Amino acid sequence: MLSNPWIYLALLAIVIIGVLAAVATRLLRQLKQQKLEQEQKKIDQQQALQLHDKKIISSVIIIVRAMKEEQCDIGEGCWRLSVLLDSLKLSQDLNVQFPAVFKFYEAIKHMPILAARKKLDKQSRMRLDLERMKLEAEMAEDIRQDIELLHQYANERNSMLSESPV
Repeated sequence: MLSNPWIYLALLAIVIIGVLAAVATRLLRQLKQQKLEQEQKKIDQQQALQLHDKKIISSVIIIVRAMKEEQCDIGEGCWRLSVLLDSLKLSQDLNVQFPAVFKFYEAIKHMPILAARKKLDKQSRMRLDLERMKLEAEMAEDIRQDIELLHQYANERNSMLSESPV
């Protein structure tokens, strides 16, 4: 009965098909697991970016309030805001939305601060202060308008980030 070679070939084919089906099933499970892991990693990364941006936006709100209440001068405020806004991960083109803040920062970023400023002689510091104060006077109104818009933007962004699950 088993002397017919076709029976052996049929049995071999069945075994090969069974092994291939088992391998295919295992590979499909691995692929599904990898996709789930990638999706989770993407979700985790998005949550980390949202948390980062939420912290930055909170700082922006504090600085904007301080500038509006004149507890922080325009130069320092624009400097800090520009750096903070540049570090946002989920927002883009903020330099277009708030041009005066970024323009002012571009104009003063070459000025030394902290220890580097202390190393300057008094005349150089006064010259830089005069340059900064002239620029502040020229751009004050545009910066105030940007600050109002930025305050509104930051509050809206903060509520959006608070509503999304983190």
